[in-house]
Amino acid sequence: MPGKQSEEGPVEAGASEDSEEEGLGGLTLEELQQGQEAARALEDMMTLSAQTLVRAEVDELYEEVRPLGQGRYGRVLLVTHRQKGTPLALKQLPKPRTSLRGFLYEFCVGLSLGVHSAIVTAYGIGIESAQSYSFLTEPVLHGDLMAFIQPKVGLPQPAVHRCAAQLASALEHIHARGLVYRDLKPENVLVCDPDCRHFKLTDFGHTRPRGTLLRLAGPPIPYTAPELCAPPPLPEGLPIQPALDAWALGVLVFCLLTGYFPWDQPLAEADPFYEDFLIWQASGLPQDRPQPWFGLAPAADALLWGLLDPHPRRRSAVSSIREHLGRPWRQREGEAEEVGAVEEEAGQ
Repeated sequence: MPGKQSEEGPVEAGASEDSEEEGLGGLTLEELQQGQEAARALEDMMTLSAQTLVRAEVDELYEEVRPLGQGRYGRVLLVTHRQKGTPLALKQLPKPRTSLRGFLYEFCVGLSLGVHSAIVTAYGIGIESAQSYSFLTEPVLHGDLMAFIQPKVGLPQPAVHRCAAQLASALEHIHARGLVYRDLKPENVLVCDPDCRHFKLTDFGHTRPRGTLLRLAGPPIPYTAPELCAPPPLPEGLPIQPALDAWALGVLVFCLLTGYFPWDQPLAEADPFYEDFLIWQASGLPQDRPQPWFGLAPAADALLWGLLDPHPRRRSAVSSIREHLGRPWRQREGEAEEVGAVEEEAGQ
């Protein structure tokens, strides 16, 4: 899934208390300050990391085993340390497509997140070679989530519960640090085992401090929240909020349950599937349920209506996933799946 292009910049504090949220594009002063603190911490970490880069050719230090992934801006390799034999994942970003600042930013966001069971752990080793920048993380060997989603089927229901719970926990961890992930999609979710019991979020190149001004510079995709498609509240753009990640999580959960997107883009005037969803959400009548939503259980309806509320201030937080664990999310004839134990795994 191609990532959406954007233009971005910082928000400046300066609104009066009476018009605080309006003057800051819907942010409260506390929310803005949290994002600004995160931005300052990242700048400090980038300055220090630039001074401690290892300057060497990658093959002098590590032996390549096999590719793990490939993206627009770089690739991920499974490597082993030449002296100790330790297996590692190495993300390599060619210099022609990556600035030093861009590399340091992604590297430092990963480091700033520390250790979380559903986030790929970054190691504090950055490497500058003649043709590339690289950094090391823990290896995850079973590919990304896209390879496990069966078209028009999705994943087994217990795996959907586990994945949703673990990703919600990872996003909460990111949000608590004043950051917004901004790039949730199956390609950025790594699968740790063939039975789909454990998942890890990766790729933090699009992660930004809360309140960063964002403008959509390309066509929207299903994961794009509708507020990004509307005229921005400030001339420079929309101050980003964790609600963007909640929307993307809702779309992803729908895909895992059904094996297809609920719509192509969240624009009622351009996408009849999204228009039908808005009509159903407004009426709440069973006869208005859109065809793509047939087969979902009431608990899934409640969860997804909250995560996919078009109004960001009314949208449920990613933590709402936990309220709906242990109940069926899908209704299919002949399908009997155990979902009750998943709630215990939410924090793993």
